[in-house]
Amino acid sequence: MSHSLIESIQTVIVDLPTIRPHKLAMHTMQQQTLVIIRVRCDDGIEGIGEATTIGGLAYGNESPESIKTNIDSHLGPLLIGQDAANINAAMLRLDKVTKGNTFAKSGLESALLDAQGKRLGLPVSELLGGRVRDSLEVAWTLASGDTARDIAEAEQMLDIRRHRLFKLKIGANEVSADLKHVIAIKKALGERASVRVDVNQYWDESQAIRACQVLGDNGIDLIEQPISRINRAGQVRLNQRSPAPIMADESIESVEDAFSLAADGAASVFALKIAKNGGPRAVLRTAQIAEAAGIALYGGTMLEGTVGTLASAHAFVTLNTLTWGTELFGPLLLTEEIVTEAPVYRDFQLEVPRTPGLGLTLDEERLAFFSRK
Repeated sequence: MSHSLIESIQTVIVDLPTIRPHKLAMHTMQQQTLVIIRVRCDDGIEGIGEATTIGGLAYGNESPESIKTNIDSHLGPLLIGQDAANINAAMLRLDKVTKGNTFAKSGLESALLDAQGKRLGLPVSELLGGRVRDSLEVAWTLASGDTARDIAEAEQMLDIRRHRLFKLKIGANEVSADLKHVIAIKKALGERASVRVDVNQYWDESQAIRACQVLGDNGIDLIEQPISRINRAGQVRLNQRSPAPIMADESIESVEDAFSLAADGAASVFALKIAKNGGPRAVLRTAQIAEAAGIALYGGTMLEGTVGTLASAHAFVTLNTLTWGTELFGPLLLTEEIVTEAPVYRDFQLEVPRTPGLGLTLDEERLAFFSRK
């Protein structure tokens, strides 16, 4: 069989407006910035990937600018001339020569998977072992910071059957104010919806001990990363005493982190993110660790656009059980698209394409318009 070689790799930074300010504990988003990756092969096939983070360096160790620079100057050149069809060898080559950079590596792996799917006429999910479902339930984050506005937004989502899982971003305010905000929203929605919270590490352990008890006693279903990822012993203690399940997110920055967390009993739920694990294949290794340890799964997001969202979705549809659903709503937060067909959200679910590769085509005109010059 003849090999298809990687001929060129191009990156472009894209700034897209959001439907509203999106308030997190560490940052308020006014727009989202994507790094779109185009891997061209000598058989004429092009694979598309995306690497996206939140708020420059507010969330993690990579920014859009560093992702682009490191792919252009370091990661990309290592792949030029390599066999495009051997994704395993390509990614092992990157991991052997370069440290970290999981967001950049995830975008590159997604692009290679997209190209291989197109080459074989298969959706990426089938390259990852085969899907067991065609759609994924998707949560919506209520992040305006205004209680009445968040309740109204949740009611609208329920009415149009787009979301019935809601996550609240808290931690930036005084703890009692955040608790009051969350409890009021849960009381308004009642049993019609699941309400979860994400603290993004902003509590110390003394605050979290009381707050987790109050949240659990008031019907909150899930508490994401309440304290610092560095305080592993504290995470274990909270996981043992909280009436609501504790989910690890920032604590998982690699597959190795997942193993360590599982061994310590530091969380009962893992948030899966392809960007933080280094790609769709890597995130499935984290999922396997969790499943072996009896830890539940949640399909997380870095608020990617359509390209990154579908890369995640193709991995998640191969999982046997996603107890807590997914959070793949990133494209819905954006007012503009750079693909020809927007992803389909219907009856609380994201439908995952069965067409070759990721199942998308870039809109060249829109991509050029929103690309950073």
